[in-house]
Parts: sequence; structure tokens; C-alpha cells
Amino acid sequence: MQDKLYIDGKWVAPAKGGTADVINPATEEVIRQIALATEEDVDLAVKAARRAFDKDGWPKLAGAERARYLRAIAAGIRARQADIARLEVLDNGKPFPEADWDIADAAGCFDFYAGLAEEFDTKSVEPVLLGDARFTSKAVKEPMGVVGAIVPWNYPLLMASWKVAPALAAGCTVVLKPAELTSLTALELAAIADEVGLPAGVLNVVTGAGSIAGQAIVDHPLVDKLAFTGSGPVGSKMMAQAARDVKRISLELGGKSPFVVFDDADIEQAVEWIMFGIFWNQGQVCSATSRVLVQQGIYERLLARLIEETRKITIGNGLDDGILLGPLVSARQYSNVMRDIEKAKAAGATVACGGNRPEGLDKGYYLEPTILTDVPLDSEAWTEEIFGPVVCIRPFATEEEAIQLANDSRFGLAAAVMSKDDARTERVAAAFRAGIVWINCSQPTFTEAPWGGYKQSGIGRELGRWGFENYLETKQITRFATDDPWGWYIKPGAGQ
Repeated sequence: MQDKLYIDGKWVAPAKGGTADVINPATEEVIRQIALATEEDVDLAVKAARRAFDKDGWPKLAGAERARYLRAIAAGIRARQADIARLEVLDNGKPFPEADWDIADAAGCFDFYAGLAEEFDTKSVEPVLLGDARFTSKAVKEPMGVVGAIVPWNYPLLMASWKVAPALAAGCTVVLKPAELTSLTALELAAIADEVGLPAGVLNVVTGAGSIAGQAIVDHPLVDKLAFTGSGPVGSKMMAQAARDVKRISLELGGKSPFVVFDDADIEQAVEWIMFGIFWNQGQVCSATSRVLVQQGIYERLLARLIEETRKITIGNGLDDGILLGPLVSARQYSNVMRDIEKAKAAGATVACGGNRPEGLDKGYYLEPTILTDVPLDSEAWTEEIFGPVVCIRPFATEEEAIQLANDSRFGLAAAVMSKDDARTERVAAAFRAGIVWINCSQPTFTEAPWGGYKQSGIGRELGRWGFENYLETKQITRFATDDPWGWYIKPGAGQ
């Protein structure tokens, strides 16, 4: 268990010795403390990453050699998977089976990008066919440099892996700042990297406040690339700040994703996927399908079954057996979600299910899974991300109306459609203005496929080869490949 910063291959105390409490959201008890990095600490971390990139040779290693480190990290995660998952439950609150799944995915992410690192040895150079036979040209992919990675609290280790694994595979070095609320598993990642002998400076982990440590990363002139997952307002501010130095940036921001269910859908399957789309991870998911549109023919029956099954969800400490819904991550998040429910009611929405603290759970940031109906289309509950176990549901009449309502959002991260008519699902999927579309399901995510949104849901793509390319620059190298004189200024034979 580490409570220091990991900088340049060493565990170091923060410059000013500051710490913050880590609170278990299930009990409200302080379980650990983390170090609070200062601007000075971040400067040391960035300079270590800069040296590892510019002088120590990390980007010069063969991709297969970088892959060896990534596979070792994956093995290290798997070797202590249950312990890391338990730590994530204590830190974040999610049920243990969810955390265990996340940690397994994090290990798989390092393995996947190890494979792309190996392929990079033969795919980093692409010949370019020119229209002038006197020249040859090639496009060369090269690592961007030092990456500042800032990740959220909803999937602490997994979101870190989505950034660290492809960046290291591409040959970049990284300064990682986990969310202040959930830093423990990022520190475990650093410990594993240290154990497998990852060269000093290649991965640095600085814990602390976003306003100090995160801001120092954004502002640092030696950072080449910013990779951020979090809220829209913070991402917008970061983008403006990155523009000062023309830093490369990728943003994975919020969403208010629709789920369209047509009246030929199987109601039981629809209810299952609606619940998975909004109650997984307590609804603290950027892609959560929190706006559900159900065709009129099955709306009342589906709503009744959704309410019935939602009331059966077991709520409690994520370390207890059989729990399907844990606490929200913090007192602040709990307060924000409760405020949003009250605002929805004041705007005219009906709480069809939930909306309160569960009976018998007086400690911890627990909230019943909540279903809102009669939600006005111009209310914040319908248009803004709540980031909790709260779903808004309303009927629609026609396919055209469903598409219009689904796309009527400033967000465009994800969308889902359910129908037995394959032609219709493909038609609606094509009409959605969203970066991720699910057909007859919601939320399954695969390391191999691109992840990212349209509109105000972000810039760039993570995962798959697209996530790898996030950390690469393209260089053109063109050669004059003939002994014939160019003859523009000096005519052939003029100097003889």
C-alpha cells in the first residue's frame, strides 16, 4: 500500500507533505491517506518523463521490447486481481463483481496494446506513391512525447489503463493523475510497473487535487499531449488552456445517451438492458443510456416491468455478496444527484420508483435506483447528465419522432436501439449522431473497438488501433531519388 508519489522510478513524499483522506463511500470511514502533489512535484514528474523520452531511449526501443513490459504489467495486475478489485470497491463503492470485471479488463488492455506495439515494428512506415517519379516518399508514425493523462473516479484503474497502455505501447512517456477520490489502484499500477522494471521516468503517478496537480500538468510546457476523461466544463477549460501551447489533446467527456425501444422488442430483454444501461456502476457512467424512449404500444407494460425489477435490486456495501448497487462515490456526488432529482420533480417529473435513501442504510452514500416519468423535454433532468442511478423514460409514436428526440442533445457519446427488425435497427443506428451505438444491448465495451463521442461529448477516440494512434505523430520523409539536376536556379552545365 503506497501513500507517496511515484516519480522517476521512486516513491517520494510530496514537496509540502500534504495529504488527503480516502473515504470509503459505503461506510463514510477514512481508510487511507494519499499524497497531495504540488506544482513542484508535477514539474519533477514531467521532467523525468521528458528525460525518459528524449535521452533514455524509451521511444527508441523496439515495439516488441515495449510489449514485454506491457505484458508483464498485465500479468502483475492479474496476479493480484482480487486484491486490486477489493481496493477499488473500498475506494469507489461499486459492487465487487463489477470491480473484478474492470480489473480484468485493465489487464486485457495492456495485453492488447502489447500486441499493437509488436506490430508497430513493421507498420510504423508506410510508402507514399507520388506523382513525380524523381521522388520517393514515406509516412512515418512516431510517438508524440510526454503525455499528461488525467482520469476520473468512476473506473479508476480501467480509465488509467485506457491511456497508459496505448501511450507506453506507442513509445510515449506518461505522467498520470488519478482522481483525488479514487487514487489507490493507480498507485498499485505504479507499484506493478516498478516491480516489472519499467525504466525510471516512463510512468509517473502524481496524486492530488485537480486544481493543483491536474492544472500543473495542463500548464507544463514540456507536456506534448493531454489525455482527459471527465466532465464537459473541465474538458472545455482544458481545451482552451491547451490551445496556448498548441498541445495535442483528446477529450472523453459527458453524455446524455438515448435508448430507443420499438414495440416489437422483447420486453424482458428490453428491461434487462435498460437496467444495465443505467444502474451499472450506480449510473456513474459517461455513456449511461439515461434517456429511454419506448414506443407507445408497449410503453405501459414495459414501464410496469421496469419498476417491478428495479425495486428488486439489492443495495449495499459492494463487498457483500449479492449486492448489485453500491453507494455513490462521495458525499458531494450524493448531494448533487439528490439535488437533480428534486429539480426534476419541481420541473414536473414524476418519481415512478426510488428517489430516496434506502431503508436501513443510514451510513454511506446510498440512493435507491430511480425512474422518472413525465420529464419535460426542456428540463435539466432530460437534457443534462445526472451521473447517478436515475433514468428518464417517455413514450414515442414513430421512428422519425424517436430519432429526432434521441438526437436532440448537445451530447453525442452513445445511443442504443432495440427491435427485432434488423433493417430498422441498422437504419436507426445510422441516423444516431453518436460515437458509440448499441443494437439490442447497452454498455458492452471492447478494447478492440473505438470509443469516443460526437458534439460536446469529446474529441478523438480511445481503444482499438484508434487509441494507439492517439499517441502518434505522422512525419513525411521525401527523397530526391535521381542524379539528374533539379535545374531551377542553376541550369545544367552552367558551372562548367
